[in-house]
Amino acid sequence: MKPWLKRTLISLFSVTALAGGLSGCVGHHHDGDAPMTEADFTNMRAKMLERAGKHLDLDDAQKLSLANLTDKLHAQHQAIMGGSNPRTELQALLAGPKFDRDRAQRFVEDKTTRIRSSSPELIAAIADFYDSLRPEQQQKLRDFIAKGHGGWGMH
Repeated sequence: MKPWLKRTLISLFSVTALAGGLSGCVGHHHDGDAPMTEADFTNMRAKMLERAGKHLDLDDAQKLSLANLTDKLHAQHQAIMGGSNPRTELQALLAGPKFDRDRAQRFVEDKTTRIRSSSPELIAAIADFYDSLRPEQQQKLRDFIAKGHGGWGMH
């Protein structure tokens, strides 16, 4: 596997895992596969900030840092999605008698470029939030992420 592709996949997986871990604080935001609206995001963000603040015993500066992180995660998600629906894109790739390799390659390159361009800001936001936590708060966060979505009483 090419090194740049390997790094990209690892980065994408890491960002997705972190986003899933943080959004897991809220539980399910809506039914089905419908895209999240800005209102859904605003509600999810408020609930996640409230619950994370309570469970991690965050001070005001840490809450602000977490709010910045959620905004960066949302911005990266918006950039990666770019107004497209991955399911629709996959259906287009499979629509003809042969798999559209060129379109698939362009799709992957576009997503990779979007991830690379927004990753430095996201990494900085993650680092700022994590570094602002006291050791016991960091351990609680590590424990929550290790447990997955079942932590902190969310189902």
